[in-house]
Amino acid sequence: MSVRGTAAAVVGGTAAALMLFTAAPAGADTPVAEPDSFTSAFTAMATPDQVLNGEGVATPGQPGAMGTFTLRINSDLDIVCYDIALDGVTGDYMSPAKTATHLHQAAAGAAGPPRLAFPNPTPIGDGPRTSSGCMQGPFTTGLTPAGASADSGTGFTLDQIEANPAGFAADTHTVDFSAGAVRGQLTQIPVGSVATGGGGAALAAASDSASSSAVPVVGAVALGAIVLGATAIAGATLVARRSGTARS
Repeated sequence: MSVRGTAAAVVGGTAAALMLFTAAPAGADTPVAEPDSFTSAFTAMATPDQVLNGEGVATPGQPGAMGTFTLRINSDLDIVCYDIALDGVTGDYMSPAKTATHLHQAAAGAAGPPRLAFPNPTPIGDGPRTSSGCMQGPFTTGLTPAGASADSGTGFTLDQIEANPAGFAADTHTVDFSAGAVRGQLTQIPVGSVATGGGGAALAAASDSASSSAVPVVGAVALGAIVLGATAIAGATLVARRSGTARS
């Protein structure tokens, strides 16, 4: 292949790699980096005595268990950053939804469908469990309620929480406490008062993951530059040799 052909192939391959990297569309519940600012913040203190079953009947959760759910929201970007901590929750998770840790659209004393499905806190065992990170809509829960034709997260946006935080409850479900091990209603708190330990840490992991995803592309660009440079040098050497041969 000629020098020009080699250069064209490298540049074309690099451009194609960059196009693939930048054009990928975001999927539902996409893990994202923490935004620069938030429009609101909420917390829920989840306890076993607030648990209700699907019919809204009080159904005690796991004795001695408790949980805290802290949410920071940027409703302009439809991004929620969550820090969830469970203590005293034991056993495996269980839910017909895609995870067992949810935010339900349900006022105090009432049942309601899940609108957000958070990654289940880990590690599974008898000790504390945590889950943290940020995700961006459109949101899905993996659950289609009876009589509905779409996922219970379809059409849900985070500004609905800001409009009526008391109308939402957070919970987690386990094998032994399928109605919920703990549950708590959201209450609004000042954005600046939120002490996060997880959101930032999990976001750093998300950023690391994003950086790792970018490595092949950056590597392709660097490789392209190296190949182009090597090709140019080889071409120059070949020309010089031919010139020397011609002179002799």
